[in-house]
Amino acid sequence: MAQSTQAAQEAQPLIADKIPTGEYPLIDNDPHISRVIRYARPGDWAAGAAVGALSPALMLYWERVSPSFVGKGGFPPILRLSGAIGLTGMFMFVCSRSSHRFYGARENRREVEMDMREMVDKVKRGEPLYGKSEMSEYLQGVSHRNSRYSAVFAHVIPWPNLVNHPYHGVDTAKYYRQAELELEQERAAK
Repeated sequence: MAQSTQAAQEAQPLIADKIPTGEYPLIDNDPHISRVIRYARPGDWAAGAAVGALSPALMLYWERVSPSFVGKGGFPPILRLSGAIGLTGMFMFVCSRSSHRFYGARENRREVEMDMREMVDKVKRGEPLYGKSEMSEYLQGVSHRNSRYSAVFAHVIPWPNLVNHPYHGVDTAKYYRQAELELEQERAAK
């Protein structure tokens, strides 16, 4: 019984990836959170710091404009809470901007080059392109379907990809072709 249920679940049709038709190329429609953070630009972190500073800055401003008169020990916990909210907002903002570059929704030339270099190096070393996973292929697919393009709606439900899986909406043959070209060039140079 359990085998037939599992076979039925695995035989369900998968929803095809939406191919974006934007101005910039798609790098990955479900980037792992570690890649999102690694590929974030310094400008993203600066803009994120500005967004993160808004919460405590507004709290200080409001306290000056309309004092709460809570006493010496009442305001610091609120300021710490607003700082934590600001840090969370900063992290979500940075991840969202970086993810949009993976989706091709923002200018992404730097990320395209970094992606090609990272993946070609993995091909040369014989490693899996998107990492290894202990999960079954079915659960990897479930994870992918739940988190692909999730940064578009991250302001409502933050749902980053935390699973290594092979489903990323791009043709990986380009990495293998580039690795072959580079290996041939290396052999010719010797």
